[in-house]
Amino acid sequence: MIDFLRGTVAHRETEYVVLDVRGVGYRVFCANPYAVGAGKDGAEVTMYIHYHVREDAHLLFGFSSREEQSLFRLLLDVNGIGPKVAIGVLAGGRPEVIAAAISQENLSFLTKLPGIGKKTAQRMVLDLKDKLGAWTSAEADGSGFGLLEIAAAGPTASGAWGEAKAALLALGYTEAEADRAGQTVKPKLKGDETADAVTKLALQALFQQSLMK
Repeated sequence: MIDFLRGTVAHRETEYVVLDVRGVGYRVFCANPYAVGAGKDGAEVTMYIHYHVREDAHLLFGFSSREEQSLFRLLLDVNGIGPKVAIGVLAGGRPEVIAAAISQENLSFLTKLPGIGKKTAQRMVLDLKDKLGAWTSAEADGSGFGLLEIAAAGPTASGAWGEAKAALLALGYTEAEADRAGQTVKPKLKGDETADAVTKLALQALFQQSLMK
């Protein structure tokens, strides 16, 4: 069983990064691949791993913290949530924010998470509410402000790009960097993309721009 991997970022795609661990490349699926290692190839990172086995594949899912790893595993216990939906949930907010939403039965927040409909949100509350009480302390002191909440509260939150831009700012990018990514991404949008998908495209654009410097 693989618990964590420490290596350098050798490559990244929209759904995964490849970690070079002593000459062996591990494909690790994660919430925001273009944010791993601050978007720099060759950066040394530690990723906490969930090793997922199914009939046709053995998959690695990676997280920046133990909290994300633990919440991912709890989400898999909810009927109707598989690994791809669980990783999408983690892309939508910090673990403590998601835990607080579940504990408070905040279906409005939960249904904004990628891949989560009303019935699945209700199952999340039913199955996990009693397991997450200790995770909500960060929310109580205001430190658990998640990306979706920032996007919803920000003045730029108009459509998927508004939410994506707010998420980029929450990740530490400057207003100018986010606007440059927007100039690259917005002409390619069809109008039906989710905020999560647009955020990933913007992170990819920022990464490619960094290579040109």
